[in-house]
Amino acid sequence: MSRTAVVVFSLGGPDSAAAVEPFLFNLFSDPAIITLPNPLRWMVARLIARRRAPVARRIYSRIDNASPLLANTEAQARALETALGPSFRVFVAMRYWRPTSSEIAALVREWRPDKVVLLPLYPQFSSTTMASSLQAWQRAAAKAGLDAPTRAICCYPTEGGFIMALARELRAALDAWPDPRPPRILLSAHGLPKRIVARGDPYQWQIETTAAALRAAVDRPEFDWVVCYQSRVGPLAWLEPATDAEIRRAGADGVGLIILPIAFVSEHSETLVELDIEYRHLGESVGVPRYQRLPTVDAAADFIAGLAGLVRGALASPAAISCAGGGRRCPASFALCPCEGRSP
Repeated sequence: MSRTAVVVFSLGGPDSAAAVEPFLFNLFSDPAIITLPNPLRWMVARLIARRRAPVARRIYSRIDNASPLLANTEAQARALETALGPSFRVFVAMRYWRPTSSEIAALVREWRPDKVVLLPLYPQFSSTTMASSLQAWQRAAAKAGLDAPTRAICCYPTEGGFIMALARELRAALDAWPDPRPPRILLSAHGLPKRIVARGDPYQWQIETTAAALRAAVDRPEFDWVVCYQSRVGPLAWLEPATDAEIRRAGADGVGLIILPIAFVSEHSETLVELDIEYRHLGESVGVPRYQRLPTVDAAADFIAGLAGLVRGALASPAAISCAGGGRRCPASFALCPCEGRSP
């Protein structure tokens, strides 16, 4: 029986208070995040990590001093393994903390697969997420001597199972909304500096395609829908509107909010602390009458079934890197899209 290793990629997170600063250094020393040449990039990363570590440690202290991302991702991996069947084994590689691509590439080689599929747990492609993870994997696989035929899935912003899982939660929340005045729906995604988008990164365009697919699936055009961006860091201009600015606007308008993460697929500090604690407190302070945050898709059956379909589709694809459904999804103006073929 042919054996296929599936490697799912996620960002990673510190597993202790002591790990916060080295995790931040790993993040900011990535050339996809800070484009300076070395050794200047390492020096800047060290400075940023040292300055941000106290704030980050306070954030993680609210969730037992550790990110739950690895445990949540492992649960998704085991669910995906079950959905795919006995000829598949799913491995988890984290970009900025353990287990690293180097560790996992060695384990995959030991398992001796016939094929490898690389699957991001970032539905929308960005050069700062999947592209960075893919480059790290390629280096690690070469070092480990892993030469099995490999296919990579770059993105799946409108994949049916992903959208269905989001839509199910949102429909239930709208049906159960207790106030006579309808809520405003904030579809919140992780932010990105505008200069990265200007270089040809398709992330914002893909976020908007996710939002459009979700609106169509829910089919409630009478509601006020807003795509917004959270988790800004530093002085650069970031994608707008900002989630916190939209919360303030809702307070000024006296309207309740339903907030749904559409770029995060598992719970971690940006959802459990930023959305659930900090932004909830902000909403209360500016007069938002009701604040409801919906969960991420995690290991929802629809989402996992969708991921399994992506893996099988990648195995059948002639392209080394493809998006859900085959060829290139992004318009040609997005130069950083890695997919082969032409956009529709």
